[in-house]
Amino acid sequence: MKPIYEENEETLEIAEQISCHIPPHLHKSMELVSVTEGTLEIGVGTELYHMEKGDFALVFPELIHHYQVFNSESCKAIYALASPLLAPSYTKELQQFCPVNPVILAQEVHPDVNYALRSMLVYPAASQGHVLHQAFIQIILARTLPLFEMIDKSSVGSNDIIYQTVSYIAAHYTEELTLSKMAHDLGISQSSLSRVFSGTFHTNFNRYLNEARLDYACNLLLHSDHTILDICIRSGFDSQRTFNRVFQERYHMSPREYRKQLL
Repeated sequence: MKPIYEENEETLEIAEQISCHIPPHLHKSMELVSVTEGTLEIGVGTELYHMEKGDFALVFPELIHHYQVFNSESCKAIYALASPLLAPSYTKELQQFCPVNPVILAQEVHPDVNYALRSMLVYPAASQGHVLHQAFIQIILARTLPLFEMIDKSSVGSNDIIYQTVSYIAAHYTEELTLSKMAHDLGISQSSLSRVFSGTFHTNFNRYLNEARLDYACNLLLHSDHTILDICIRSGFDSQRTFNRVFQERYHMSPREYRKQLL
């Protein structure tokens, strides 16, 4: 769930994990979310939707979306990124349309949906796993799409400026970057750009940028042997002090503790 325009080679990524704030991002996969503990707020375009335990959400490909957690108690969900290639029968729907409201309430979620999600957590993405994943994704879509009111995807509030903003951050977040430089490169005023972050992303430029850098840093912490200082620099932070501070604010532990805990 990185805040970038993802070109993911994997056809499926799925995990049950603690819910946290994830800044606006988009990708070519569909995203499936099932809340298993606590609550979750999911934003699609300019709208924010509340989710309770047992609720299910489906975010169509190419839509800007984000997550917020306001509940102080434990909040977890199953998050899945699934390539549209896993559901060839639904290519047209996934490309052209999207739900007016992406959330299906718990009492309306068909048991097959939860069974399929839990099953995909078990089967590896090997040859047999891929076949099973394709079957499970199509079962989920068959059980959920009829429950949605569909609209044309172009009508969702992810306009050109929003799309350009997300894409620009994705391409430049590891560099030295300011709001004024970004506004200049995109050919818009700083005030207009600030309104995109506050009105659509529900955050400010610096926080959004730091979230993008943190996601990249976490990936390096888990999947590389770079030193903490090297990861800090590679992720675009201007100092290790800033890196440690924003990391502590988000994860309530140091980068070193995070790496040690999860490896």
